[in-house]
Amino acid sequence: MKKLSFFNKIIFFVNSLAAFFLLVSYVLPYVPPKSFAILSVLSLGVPFLISLNVVFLIFWLLQVKKQMVLSLVVLLLGWSYLGTFYKFSSSKKIEEQGNISVMSFNVRLFNKYNWKPNITTKEDIIDFFYKESPDIICIQEYTRGKPIRLDGYTDFNGRFVKNTKGGHTIFSKLPIINSGSLEFEDTNNNAVFVDVVKGKDTIRVYNLHLQSAKINTQIDYINSQYSRDVFVKRVKWAFQKQQSQVEKFLKHKSQCHYRTIVAGDFNNTAFSYSYKKIIGSDLVDTFEKAGNGFGKSFDIKFFPLRIDFILADKRFKVNGFKTYSNINLSDHYPIKATLNLNK
Repeated sequence: MKKLSFFNKIIFFVNSLAAFFLLVSYVLPYVPPKSFAILSVLSLGVPFLISLNVVFLIFWLLQVKKQMVLSLVVLLLGWSYLGTFYKFSSSKKIEEQGNISVMSFNVRLFNKYNWKPNITTKEDIIDFFYKESPDIICIQEYTRGKPIRLDGYTDFNGRFVKNTKGGHTIFSKLPIINSGSLEFEDTNNNAVFVDVVKGKDTIRVYNLHLQSAKINTQIDYINSQYSRDVFVKRVKWAFQKQQSQVEKFLKHKSQCHYRTIVAGDFNNTAFSYSYKKIIGSDLVDTFEKAGNGFGKSFDIKFFPLRIDFILADKRFKVNGFKTYSNINLSDHYPIKATLNLNK
């Protein structure tokens, strides 16, 4: 430190803070929000902390300074985090007999309240579904108005919680032999599920939508409308709600012995307690297996936030994953995984 300039000393101090908070974030998936809610809020900032430490590492590396070791060590300690944040490999795409494709898309009520200027959003989303033609489509924030119909699909519409504006549905080209809904108490969110048949196999598909913090995510709006205390309070409340919802979901899931797919909008990141509990020991993140890049699934400026997931039973082979970041029809982007039963 004595050989550092005053400017570099300030940089290293900020670097030390970023490294410390990233190190603390490694325990977040194991800390229940109900026990330590304020700490769980940090999970939203993990992508930023990883990026910041990479910048500091490069900064010191270019100057050939030993201070680069700090961020290097912290990043290496959380190496598994990097796979959930960014995939350096290209997307996997294996065409194979027995493949099934699963899409998840939060359609934001098909732009019912004109958040986007496009007046044909609903029709454009339906056209997109037909163009991509996945075997199973999990839709969150499905409108309470006139339901859509997709030729070639059957759908399960057990989607509405009392007095809510929207809900969820699952469309399937595969025969649906069972279906149901999990109602989450004191919330507008819930989960729906179907059992579908592929050949001789029965597959359970969950469409899950966890509690939102109900915050307008436009950066300028956040800066002008929310104090730090209000922002943190809302996020804490949402994450505590999510814990209860995840506990109910896992209890229901434990009673099913079929190969399982869990898709949906978790309203949280892959660095969170909710995600860690859902993925457990029997599911894999299809983005990590076959995706590439940041996998950004939520439209927020300057921040690669991935809060939409397709998790699959380890007994599936993951043959592909795609994030449709060019489809600007909602505040979320559609995602699709290609799975194979013949592992």
